[in-house]
Amino acid sequence: MRHLLTSVPALRFSVCILSWLASVVMISTTGSVALAEKPATGLASRAAPAVEAGARSPLAEHLARLGVDRWHADGYLGQGIKIAVLDSGFRGYRDFLGKALPAQVTVKSFRFDANLEAKDSQHGILCAEVIHALAPKAEILLANWQPDNSDQFLAAVNWAHSEGAQLISCSVISPEWSDGEGGGPVHAALARLLGNGSKAGDQLFFASAGNIAERHWSGQFHDGGDGFHEWRPGCKDNVLTPWGREPVSVDLCWKPGANYDLYVYDCETRAEVARSVASADEERCCAVARFDPRPNHTYQLRARLTRGPAGFFHCYALQSGLEVARAEGSICFPGDGAAVTAVGAVGADNRRLAYSSCGPNSTQPKPDLVAPVPFPSSWRSRPFGGTSAAAPQAAALAALTWSRHRDWTADQVRVALRTSARDLYVKGHDAETGYGLIQLPQEAVRVTGRETSVAGTNARR
Repeated sequence: MRHLLTSVPALRFSVCILSWLASVVMISTTGSVALAEKPATGLASRAAPAVEAGARSPLAEHLARLGVDRWHADGYLGQGIKIAVLDSGFRGYRDFLGKALPAQVTVKSFRFDANLEAKDSQHGILCAEVIHALAPKAEILLANWQPDNSDQFLAAVNWAHSEGAQLISCSVISPEWSDGEGGGPVHAALARLLGNGSKAGDQLFFASAGNIAERHWSGQFHDGGDGFHEWRPGCKDNVLTPWGREPVSVDLCWKPGANYDLYVYDCETRAEVARSVASADEERCCAVARFDPRPNHTYQLRARLTRGPAGFFHCYALQSGLEVARAEGSICFPGDGAAVTAVGAVGADNRRLAYSSCGPNSTQPKPDLVAPVPFPSSWRSRPFGGTSAAAPQAAALAALTWSRHRDWTADQVRVALRTSARDLYVKGHDAETGYGLIQLPQEAVRVTGRETSVAGTNARR
């Protein structure tokens, strides 16, 4: 693992004047991007679906479900709070300024090419739109990082802290940066940056639980007789079914003390297409095998213990289905970290959606919370779904809470969210829905240390 970058220079832009035919934006030397008087054009200008007279819009319904409408009416809109959105997809974000996004945002790229819009995706814009809809007065920061580079990810977190962001929302997963149980050097470095929540300046980090409950396997290694793992009795080949032409990644993660090798074969030709094999003296906690799938081909996954005692491990399939899967313990980095608040997804019936990753894993009970999805979008007819839409909702409710209780610590805000959450499954925490569905209380939450009371009733978490 790479070491944490201890300092990150602030990004500075020069003033850029676009032609009169284009949308006009101004980029300041502080790294903030502001909308000029001339309105932007493009996707952000599309009107939301029409709503019948007398009916509430989907967004209004959603805000009411979370209790946000009452807090907005009382004047709590996230003012004085900064939220950083860490993501990989901000293509065309300037077109959304003053619409789905605030009129001004602060941006920074930690890619080697310093390009915030390098990836042809608007995933991060959708995440930021959720926050802006729920906490419209909160300041938003946007940052991306070099793919597969944990140092640059940590540098983005460090930058957010240096910019005064109290909250971070991240809906991108990186299973290979953890042992699957919230451990490893990247988690340790992230926890140091965030703080334990008890001091001024400590941050709250909200992460999507992940959409891989149906593409994850966890359990004890079981030798099938030739050194290869049995995913179930008699099955040493776990079938991968790619979703399309996107590169497939298979990540195997475990605690220190053992080593595993990973192999992928084409089901039709039996040719090896990918492997992750450790050298004789290599200490690692994750094996990653990646390959470009062929159209209409399926693949077989094999795992073998090569050193140390047989133990518990996790397997994650990205951009692919996994035939033999287990949902339990499917939350991965960053959500599996004890310092991170992992947010899963529930549907209209308040039940965990099948794809939403769940616990138990990590020293901190997971997930922490769940949020309702999909979330209505103002600029496209299809709403924003998945646990990607869940994490920014929780971050936005934290912003509203913090804007109302400016003297609270990060830990007090975290406890308040857990206390006001609506229990959905069993009393207290459970591995399906955490502490429950995020919602704001009708009355202000009063927090003193670890003791929290809501609307006159007392609860300890």
